[in-house]
Amino acid sequence: MIYLLAFFLPPVALLFYGKIFQAIFNAVIWIVGFIFLLLGGWVLWAIAVGHAIFVIHGARADARTQKIVDAINSGK
Repeated sequence: MIYLLAFFLPPVALLFYGKIFQAIFNAVIWIVGFIFLLLGGWVLWAIAVGHAIFVIHGARADARTQKIVDAINSGK
């Protein structure tokens, strides 16, 4: 579901994951890309969407790795 939000509103999806500076950076790219999207271009909009998906995937992977590390450390 978060990936669907990242596709339509990338800065909001990044804010949900607590990535404030990434969301600000993404908002700038997304807004400029959206303006150009209305004029026929889509490259910046696609970069903003890709950036949001990449950051969210990385945050999920970090959380998954932290769970594994915590499980290993609690077993010692």
